[in-house]
Amino acid sequence: MAQAMRPNTAGGLFATDGKPHPIQDTLLAVTLVMGITAFVTAMFDDLHLVSSWTGLVGILTGAYGQWISETTRERFGLILGLGASAFGFFLGMAHGGLFGGVVG
Repeated sequence: MAQAMRPNTAGGLFATDGKPHPIQDTLLAVTLVMGITAFVTAMFDDLHLVSSWTGLVGILTGAYGQWISETTRERFGLILGLGASAFGFFLGMAHGGLFGGVVG
């Protein structure tokens, strides 16, 4: 029972199964960065292009990350990033959309 006393620290930061998951960790990082960017820029009406596009990219990378994720920690971070991305995307769409003022 010695293994019960020592935590397994091998593998990636978000891997609880002891194996590295570089693709999933990259998607997690991209989703979180896009989500934070979309969330912050959604607070400003003039930055609707940034918030809507980063929100859309964050939603797409987060959805793919959820599809291929293998651990609960990865899924938890992806859900946080997806929520922030969706918030930024929807407020960006409400303030002018993906092409508001540029096309049409």
